[in-house]
Amino acid sequence: MDQLEFDQRFMSRAISLAQAASAAGEVPVGALVVDPHTGKIIAEAANAPIAGHDPTAHAEICALRLAGQKLKNYRLHGCWLYVTLEPCAMCAGAIAHARIERLIFGASDPKGGAVISGTQFFEQPSCHWKPQVTGEIMAEESANLLTTFFKKRRS
Repeated sequence: MDQLEFDQRFMSRAISLAQAASAAGEVPVGALVVDPHTGKIIAEAANAPIAGHDPTAHAEICALRLAGQKLKNYRLHGCWLYVTLEPCAMCAGAIAHARIERLIFGASDPKGGAVISGTQFFEQPSCHWKPQVTGEIMAEESANLLTTFFKKRRS
């Protein structure tokens, strides 16, 4: 399996998580932490700020928390994070603190993203860890989930 196929396999799972978030009335974002050496999912989560009454319950944060608990370590060295939407500044900060080796995201987020958009968190001098970043993996599918979700909310 080549790198793109590997990434698409896990992004497909993240999209399934995002679909579940949407069905629960949450903004459709899904994330998972993967061990690239074994190809196993360590943790997965969907957006849950509404259900959890927690403004920090973005999919990335939830997946990172679960992975840390499972691995019994707050550092997730060697792990990859897949997420359907470009992370915001809060999530980018958590990714840096967790020492994620590689970040793979779906749709870019010109309004709220902080990786290739906005503040470009990992490029700031105050950022102490920068993962390898791959964007736009299954971007159209991820973006369509968000567009559909917000169209329904506005109608």
